[in-house]
Amino acid sequence: MEENFAPDVWGRFFWMEGMGRSMVKVLTVFGTRPEAIKMAPVIRALQSARSRFDVKVVVTGQHREMLDQVLDFFDIIPDHDLSIMRHGQTLTDITCGVLKGLEPILRSESPDVVLVHGDTTTTFAASLAAFYQQIAVGHVEAGLRSYDMYNPFPEEMNRRLTSSMTTFHFAPTHPAMANLAKEGVPESRIFLTGNTVIDALLEAVKGDYVFFNPVLKELDFVNERVILLTTHRRENWGLPMERIFQAVSQLVEDFPDVRVVFPVHKNPKIRELARSVLGKLPRVNLIEPPAYEEFANLMAKSHFLLTDSGGLQEEAPSLGKPVLVLRDTTERPEGVEAGTALLVGTDTQRIVDEATKLLTDGKAYAKMADSPNPYGDGQAAPRIAEILWEKRALKDL
Repeated sequence: MEENFAPDVWGRFFWMEGMGRSMVKVLTVFGTRPEAIKMAPVIRALQSARSRFDVKVVVTGQHREMLDQVLDFFDIIPDHDLSIMRHGQTLTDITCGVLKGLEPILRSESPDVVLVHGDTTTTFAASLAAFYQQIAVGHVEAGLRSYDMYNPFPEEMNRRLTSSMTTFHFAPTHPAMANLAKEGVPESRIFLTGNTVIDALLEAVKGDYVFFNPVLKELDFVNERVILLTTHRRENWGLPMERIFQAVSQLVEDFPDVRVVFPVHKNPKIRELARSVLGKLPRVNLIEPPAYEEFANLMAKSHFLLTDSGGLQEEAPSLGKPVLVLRDTTERPEGVEAGTALLVGTDTQRIVDEATKLLTDGKAYAKMADSPNPYGDGQAAPRIAEILWEKRALKDL
């Protein structure tokens, strides 16, 4: 809300004729692979307008190896790397690391606006660091809500807390805009852009793509129906994830032409459980998380997805792939409402039943696969850049 900002935030952001500054200084901050994927198109859009924007990139390293894969693919070289990742780090460790690491950078770079993305702890902490320096925040993918503060955890509160410190709310969909308006954000600060993940996806997927990963290279997408599985959410650790894996075991037993590919998250708890339940099953491939381009093209060739990921609920509809969401709630209801996604939770029998329907009922599959994509047209990043430029000289937004 406007009264939550120090009086000079807008004055520091907006360039006025005669002050000698004709460029907007933008500092982008992210720390995980999903953030990097969705921020890469924005960085490129800003960098392509070099006469308008002075762009600096900060990575926190909240995830390390998976983050670096995306930076390499999009050819992004960070200006600053906090390298905060430590074995066994807690949410408190991440928050404190980002706050301490960003403070001297914000002071030395003195940006007009800090751009953050989505719902990570990096996003929240970077917004707080910018607020402490009275620097405007632009929130890419703003307004997503489940309205359950512990589900997803800690993402739901990361989003809400970031919104309270945000100047520019770049909402991907009309429902996201409505959430922000309902919370009292002025209409003049909310901008409909579409989701930048579609921008990235359309660049990565290629019809003639050849896999480098030897396991993926050997997959038979003609004679086998490949189900792509991803699961990593904290609320699914333990028994819920075990029930998910039991459902996968049942599906490969029931359908001889089904193969499940599971890029296993780096978290040791997930890896141990995956190996113990799925490790010896036929037609279940446990693989290292592929580079982004490999993963995007694997998704494009898969029959459907089983996932608790937020981002995949947005990407799969662009590729005509049904999504069974392994969660009880979602902050992305647009896909469910459009019919591209279905919330199935973590109950073993429910997962088996809904997956079986997609494997045996052609009409049910087509209904989900052919539903319109509600998440955008692949032009979100240019819109964000244009909005930042258009608003640079307004003092009374």
